[in-house]
Amino acid sequence: MNTDLWHYAFVHQALAAGVITAVMAGVVGPFVTARNMGFAVHGLAEVGFTGAAAAVLLGAPPALGVLTAAFGAALGIGLLGVRLRERDIAIGTVLAFGLGLGVLCLTLYTRYATEAFSILFGTILAVSADDVVRSAVITAVALTALAVIYRPLRFASVDPEVAAARGVPVALLSALFLMILALAVTEAVEVVGVLLIVTLLITPAGAAQRLTAHPGLVTVLSVAIAMGVTLGGIACAVYTSLPVSFFVATLSFGAYLAARLAGPRVRHGHRAPADRPAAPVASPPPTMPTNDGNAAGRV
Repeated sequence: MNTDLWHYAFVHQALAAGVITAVMAGVVGPFVTARNMGFAVHGLAEVGFTGAAAAVLLGAPPALGVLTAAFGAALGIGLLGVRLRERDIAIGTVLAFGLGLGVLCLTLYTRYATEAFSILFGTILAVSADDVVRSAVITAVALTALAVIYRPLRFASVDPEVAAARGVPVALLSALFLMILALAVTEAVEVVGVLLIVTLLITPAGAAQRLTAHPGLVTVLSVAIAMGVTLGGIACAVYTSLPVSFFVATLSFGAYLAARLAGPRVRHGHRAPADRPAAPVASPPPTMPTNDGNAAGRV
C-alpha cells in the first residue's frame, strides 16, 4: 500500500480539488436531470476536448481551452435551440463541428499531445495549488449565479410552458444555465475526463432522486454522493496506483444501483402521514326492523 503518499502535497491538492468539483457537480446535477440535459453535458465535454487540443496547438494551457470551448458551445446551443427537440439538434450540430476542429488541431500538432489526451481521462492527481484556487473561484462564480436564478430556473425546469405563460424568461434562463453547466463541465473534466463526464454530473443526481422527491434533499444527497465517490476514487487510486476515473465511475455506478434498490423502501418509509391512505371507516351495524316498520334497535 502507498500509505506514504498521503503526506505529499499533490494528494492534498487532489482531495481539495475533488471536494470543490463534487460540490459543483452535486448542485448542478439535479437541474441537468430535471431539464433532460444529459446530451448537453456530453456535448459540452467533447467540445471541451477540442478546446484543449486547440490550446495545446497554440501553446496555451489546456484548461483554458476547455473553458473557452465549453463556453462557446454553450452559447451556440443556447442561440440555436431552446426547446428539447431543437436543443438536441443544436447540440449534435455543435458537437460534430467541434470534434471536426479537434481532429484538425491534433493533426496540425506535430508532437504527441499528452496534455490534450489527458483531458479524455482526467488528471486530478496532477493538479497544482493554482489549479485548486482556480477551481474554487470558478465554483464560487457558478454557484452564485445559480443561486440568483434558482427559483425561476426551477419553475422553468418543472413546467416550461406555464413558466413562459407567466412571463418567466425561459430562453434567457436556458442560456444562463448552459453557461453555468459549461463551468461545471470544465471542473468535472479534471476529475473523470471527457469520456466519463456523466459519472459526476448525472449519476449522483439520478441516485439522489431515487431516494427522495424533496428538491432540497435531492441536492444535499447529490452533493454527498458526488463527494463520496470522488474522495473514495482518489483514495483507491492512491492505494492501488490505478486511474482515479475508473474508481469514481465504479463507485458512482454502485451508488446508483444501491439507490435503485433501496429507493422504493426509503421513499415509502419517509412518506408524509398526510400522503398515506386513510384507514377505512367502519359502517354502522344494521338495525332490526319491528313489525310496524320502525327500527327497534341495533344488532
